[in-house]
Amino acid sequence: QRGAAVSLSRIEYLIVEDQLTGEKATVKGPTVWFPGPFERSGSKMTAIALQDDEYIKVKDTSSGKKWIQQGKALVFPEPTWQVEGGVRQAWALKSYEYVRLVNKVTGKVESHRGEQTVFPGPDDELLDGQVMQLIDLKVHEYVKILDQSTGAIRVESGSQGSSKQVFLGPHDKVLDNGKKKAVEIDGEHAVLVRDKSSGQVRLVTEKQLFIPGPNESIEKVQDLIKLADHEALIVKNKDGEFQYFYGSDEKRAAGQPRSFFLEPYAEIVKLCWSKGRRRETRNLFIERFDCRAQFMSFEFNCRTSDNVELILEGTFFWEVVDLPAMVKSTGDTSGDLCNHARSQFIRHVARVTLKEFMDSSHAIAKKVWEEDTSFYASRGVKIHSLEVTRYQCADSRTSEILEQIIQETTNRMNRLSQAESENEVSLFRTHGQIEQERLNGDLLAIKHKHSEAEAEVVGRAEANKVAAFIAGLEAKVPKLDDRISLWQVLRKNEALANISEGNASLYYTPSDVDLSIETKK
Repeated sequence: QRGAAVSLSRIEYLIVEDQLTGEKATVKGPTVWFPGPFERSGSKMTAIALQDDEYIKVKDTSSGKKWIQQGKALVFPEPTWQVEGGVRQAWALKSYEYVRLVNKVTGKVESHRGEQTVFPGPDDELLDGQVMQLIDLKVHEYVKILDQSTGAIRVESGSQGSSKQVFLGPHDKVLDNGKKKAVEIDGEHAVLVRDKSSGQVRLVTEKQLFIPGPNESIEKVQDLIKLADHEALIVKNKDGEFQYFYGSDEKRAAGQPRSFFLEPYAEIVKLCWSKGRRRETRNLFIERFDCRAQFMSFEFNCRTSDNVELILEGTFFWEVVDLPAMVKSTGDTSGDLCNHARSQFIRHVARVTLKEFMDSSHAIAKKVWEEDTSFYASRGVKIHSLEVTRYQCADSRTSEILEQIIQETTNRMNRLSQAESENEVSLFRTHGQIEQERLNGDLLAIKHKHSEAEAEVVGRAEANKVAAFIAGLEAKVPKLDDRISLWQVLRKNEALANISEGNASLYYTPSDVDLSIETKK
């Protein structure tokens, strides 16, 4: 039978089978293959070209042997060879990378660090499933590593003032989810550390960059507890005893610190108080207590003696004065205060009618807390005041009537206030008029006094003038009457001179003068 030869290139090959013996052989190119009488070939196949960083895992099915065929090479598989998984990439490791390979047959683990190209063995697999990077530790970082072959734990940390690079060994395992930051212990922070070898807990307060030992774990990083002047804190120590810490110098015991760290096995006591205007839910947790006086609102229902249901709203102005007594007596201070006040209000309001309550609501509120101060004192609380700020009828129809009454009362008070204001204005005006008249009288008296003084001065001057005139003429005119007559003549001449200077007219009777009378214009 006539057939064609098979031409093979440099990268091609054939698997040829001898049909008499059943043996198979590989025919590599480049060549032209002519089959023998009993030979039969399959289709042409391409050789496997491997680069420098590539490999194949080969198994000889006739012997069961396995090996790794590395590049750079052109591989022509034999008939009994089986390539598992195709062409694979070797691991080119950088200086900060490594791989750990585990032999599936022997269980031996090998670690390979960069820089290098790593080819696995025929039975090797990646232990970590991927190429790993070294653990780069800064000066403030650390990592715990377990040697699984010995069970020993070591702590790797950054060197003094520099970083550190850590490669895991064949049997190493990172604990606690990798690297962690060291704890900076200063005046504001401390560390609670548990030694797992002994189970003991210690508080580290010495200032340092704290890194736990192999058998130590950080239970908690504590912040410094600092209390303001108005704050207080309750701490339960390891023996279950309560200790009370205060920010105020007056309340703080001798030698007791104002700022501190919690000791091992100690805890801050939380009190659970009721909240809401009606204190129906108890889920308000208090750690730091405010010892200042403060307001607290409330709301509850009560009935008057004439069966009117009221909704009262008000406020406590209260203060915690004895914290140990409060803790000893109750676990819900706010709930106790409001519930007790509600009982007292129900008792007192039930004794009065609605009208009486409207007229004396503040007096009733004062009576509620003043009649039973021992209740509040036993709980370490001081009530400064209790006031009803608002009330309304629970029934809407009664509430409308009450609003009308309140509105009318308000209008009446406004009218009274307006009339009182008008009376005050009128009274002030009258007082002003009285004061003005009094001042006018004082002014007239002063003017009269001044006029009298002026007249007295003028009269004395005139008298001195007359006395001097008469005394001066005594030698020449001995008779007093004659001297007086001369003075009168001079006075008349002065009067005539004054009149002549104006537009007035002067009339004399014949008996007054012996002169003819004429008018000067």
